[in-house]
Amino acid sequence: MSLLSFDIGSSHCKGVLFSERGKVLAQRSYAFTPDFPRPSFAEVNPKTFWTAVCTLCNALAVDSRDSIQALSLSSHGETFIPCSSKGDPLGPAILNIDNRAISEAAWLEERFGRAKLFHITGQAVHAIYSIPKMLWLKRNRPEVWKMTHSFLSVQAYLLSLMGLPAYIDYSLAGRFLAFDIRTCRWSAEILASADLAPAALPVPVPAGTIAGRLNSDVATVLGVPSGTPVVLGGHDQACGALGNGVLEAGRASNSMGTYECILTASDEPQLGDAALAAGLNSAFHVVPQKYTTLAYFPAGIMLQWFHNLIYGDAYDSPGGHEEADHFLQLESAAPSGPSGLFITPHLIGTCNPDFNPHARAAIAGVFAGASRGHIYKGILEGIACELMQITEDMIASVGNFEDFYVVGGGSRSRLGIELRAAITQRRFHLMKCQEAVCLGGAILAAIALGIYRNAPEAVSNMVHEQSVVEPPQELAAQYSQQAKQYRALCKALECLRQECAQPLAKGETQ
Repeated sequence: MSLLSFDIGSSHCKGVLFSERGKVLAQRSYAFTPDFPRPSFAEVNPKTFWTAVCTLCNALAVDSRDSIQALSLSSHGETFIPCSSKGDPLGPAILNIDNRAISEAAWLEERFGRAKLFHITGQAVHAIYSIPKMLWLKRNRPEVWKMTHSFLSVQAYLLSLMGLPAYIDYSLAGRFLAFDIRTCRWSAEILASADLAPAALPVPVPAGTIAGRLNSDVATVLGVPSGTPVVLGGHDQACGALGNGVLEAGRASNSMGTYECILTASDEPQLGDAALAAGLNSAFHVVPQKYTTLAYFPAGIMLQWFHNLIYGDAYDSPGGHEEADHFLQLESAAPSGPSGLFITPHLIGTCNPDFNPHARAAIAGVFAGASRGHIYKGILEGIACELMQITEDMIASVGNFEDFYVVGGGSRSRLGIELRAAITQRRFHLMKCQEAVCLGGAILAAIALGIYRNAPEAVSNMVHEQSVVEPPQELAAQYSQQAKQYRALCKALECLRQECAQPLAKGETQ
């Protein structure tokens, strides 16, 4: 018997088959390329998500030696699809990475106030969220707005194609900037400002809810038995935290990808002044009666940029063998001590605490003998210093934690992990299953089916560590001064970044 869990991203979809003990039985990935029709725009044909799920489901059903007990759907947040009354898409899915709605986000902040929006939704207002982009559609594509019957998340859209109710779990609903974190309902006040009725959005339910069972026609298309139950996963970061075993305070999930995402768990949402000042996100966990606090910053994208600058982008594939060899070469060329460089990883803007989309990376301290190895290590040092600052901001809001539970491409760099451990003075637990989002979805499915009684029991049986990296004290001593200097560099860049962050001229994103 196996559990099939999906992680639907903005440029790829992953499907993993798990045993009831959390063992990976088979896994596959489906990549696709978003469209970038104009500056700040990022879209994809909604049918691409369905094609990806159908392709992976059929392939993994063949790979499976056992019958599939359940499907679980988790995805990235913020992306939505405008649909007609028949459920047909009326345009492309507007992706989470789309940044067209800066003016609309500013309008919402002016109308409600940053603090009020934060205390209702747990989110710091930003153009990434769904409601600002819906407002953009209303103002710039009125013909689409008038025909739209519902705005569906990726999760809800896929459920509707499966002939099931268009549900959205609480953790993904929180990414719309309109979900009341206290009442578990869409905020009537925020929706009214956007001229939206609650019926135009998916129906919120807890993660782990069984949305229904597949009828024979849909089951045939997916290649699974008729009657297979479909379980709601959740927001990728919350599911990833569950897949890393982060259920309580005192530990943090760290997903090291294009962005490095840090997530902690708590019994109450963190809505204090310190959390607001740091731009932290507070939302429902995929675990009952638990909440998450999320912070993130650009990380892997800076390393990928440097790789492509040195080696070009005509290699096998991101994360492939040739690219992995290149990063090993860079790691072996890195100096043994501090690089002497100061590099901020803000290639596409900053995230917490200021969320400046116009900020750019800085490289300071370049000297005549600086090599590619120095720059590579300087980027890793900058990422570690950025994590140090994020960690301090989070501790001020959620309390102390000593342990990071780590997955993602960045965890493959031993040097990068040691630098993070040294500069943050935290332990880093490298997880055996790198597909933590899919594992979290499988855990929710296992609980929904009654295989396990609750999340702690499921985690104890399905989540496994590979190794632990303790903070290297000698290395920490070498970097104590550099960490202070990194803070000074970031402070010195504030004036320049404020100039770059002036509001866009009206109509520039239209």
